[in-house]
Amino acid sequence: MQYAGLEALYRNLKDEGFAVLGFPANQFGNQEPGTNEEIKAFCIGKFDVTFPLFAKTVVKGEGLCPLYKWLVGSTEGKNIEWNFVKFVIGRDGFVRKRFGPMTKPEDPELREAIEAALAVKPQ
Repeated sequence: MQYAGLEALYRNLKDEGFAVLGFPANQFGNQEPGTNEEIKAFCIGKFDVTFPLFAKTVVKGEGLCPLYKWLVGSTEGKNIEWNFVKFVIGRDGFVRKRFGPMTKPEDPELREAIEAALAVKPQ
């Protein structure tokens, strides 16, 4: 699971204005079954997650959440291929970079993209 790495990244950078927003989706191999409360309890109990977790979200196909419609449209329309796709959004509200689900939170390229996004000041 990538929750531990995302939590470490969040704790390390949150004072600089960085946030991790978790959107559980059970559209990929039944990885996040259960209720919203059960998913949250699992993430907190097993990985000590403190970043915001939202309700289960439709991230592909019919009923696509408006947020994911915008995210996908901002990244060349490429569909979400699996859980843990990461979008780096700057302070200006623009998607700066997208990382696939296999990119680990510890990846130096992800960290670089986050730091670059944090450096962009809103207009």
